[in-house]
Amino acid sequence: MASRGGRTRACMVCSIVQSGSDFLRNGCPNCEEILSLKNSQDAIQECTSQVFEGMITLADPKASWVAKWQRLSNYVPGIYAVKVVGQLPQEIIDGMEDQGIRYVPRDGTSIEDDAAA
Repeated sequence: MASRGGRTRACMVCSIVQSGSDFLRNGCPNCEEILSLKNSQDAIQECTSQVFEGMITLADPKASWVAKWQRLSNYVPGIYAVKVVGQLPQEIIDGMEDQGIRYVPRDGTSIEDDAAA
């Protein structure tokens, strides 16, 4: 069941779950260099989602098999969504690619087929 209530949001890049005010005050602890969420309500609206499924609490992402399975091993400890509903703006995806970062959607879809073609 997707979470729609409350003020929590999930980052569309790393899937960390925080309050909207935490994203506004501190940005994303994993993706701030890429997304620039801190002090930007517009960026938060574009790059995070209030609609997500499931949550995982990770205390030690490097040692967790769940973190490895969810591609979270290199992120900070915290609460992460299993799936995040929403689409990252194309200009953000292009900017990530320009920096050599491969974007993998967190909504369960895959863009690997497009990349292989």
